[in-house]
Amino acid sequence: MAADKNKPEILTTKVVAQSRLFKIESLDLRFSNGVERTYERMKPSGRHAVLVVPVTADGDLLLIREYSAGTEQYELGFPKGLIDPGEAAAEAANRELKEEIGFGARQLVPLKEVVLAPSYFSSRMTLFLAQDLYSEQLEGDEPEPLEVVRWPVNQAEELLHHLDFAEARSITALFLALKQLSQ
Repeated sequence: MAADKNKPEILTTKVVAQSRLFKIESLDLRFSNGVERTYERMKPSGRHAVLVVPVTADGDLLLIREYSAGTEQYELGFPKGLIDPGEAAAEAANRELKEEIGFGARQLVPLKEVVLAPSYFSSRMTLFLAQDLYSEQLEGDEPEPLEVVRWPVNQAEELLHHLDFAEARSITALFLALKQLSQ
């Protein structure tokens, strides 16, 4: 890539804050024109994630409603989670389906790998379409049972107007899944 030829030089990197889950790094950068700036980012963990759009044989999307500490409310979205060390993305997608909605998928179609807020995070998430579902429940790590919500695919446009369906990754996955389903 031509853009990579002139990437800024990282002069220093240091952890400026951390919690049980996150580390914030400060990076001093020098750009190709000599300008120096300090940026902050979440320290890369090296772990990526998956998000899955499950579609039943009856044409229903399966969503979950779970509490989100960031917005301090229950949000409607698709099953998602981190990829465990040594696990392939498709394996993680199927595991998350079994943990969060009680179904596995015989068919997983990768839709796209996305990055959320690349100025601050490096984590990547692979979006999948899951079809040919079968019943199988695995123990999850959620603090309370998740509410599974069925939504007809043919009413997906209305889902976009639903107040608690607001997460950008779920909306992106929905559009990509609908495109895949229409082919």
